Amino acid sequence: MMKNSNIKSLTPLAITFFISGLWDTIAGILYLFVIGTGRTISDPPTHPFYSIFLASFFFCFAYLQFMSAIKIKNHLFVVGSLIFGRLFYVILLYFFIFFVKDFPRTFWFTGIIDGLFVILYIIFACRGKLNFRDLFFPKTKREVS
Repeated sequence: MMKNSNIKSLTPLAITFFISGLWDTIAGILYLFVIGTGRTISDPPTHPFYSIFLASFFFCFAYLQFMSAIKIKNHLFVVGSLIFGRLFYVILLYFFIFFVKDFPRTFWFTGIIDGLFVILYIIFACRGKLNFRDLFFPKTKREVS
């Protein structure tokens, strides 16, 4: 529980976090039913096991985002983790698209959407007067007391 009186409303951050959970749910459904070798989207070729495996992660991320959005002040570390995770994905995706020969450009649009979420997380965290520590180094109960 945060007792930082400098923190402003985090409602825009919570709403954005919830919407990004919807995006991850859509990705999970796509990986579960549409993406994978022998399915509608099979470029890049992906064994169905891995597409189902990835879908399970997307559903976990979505659940974390939905539940964290409800009490965003208590779950800022999850926001920080998603900033790093989405940023890593975007950088990795575009690195492969631009620098790995014959890498398919199938998911270029997901990099744009995930990059937009990262930018919105950062903007709304700054508007909420959150600092780096709030997002990446959560306070322990001893520090709060």
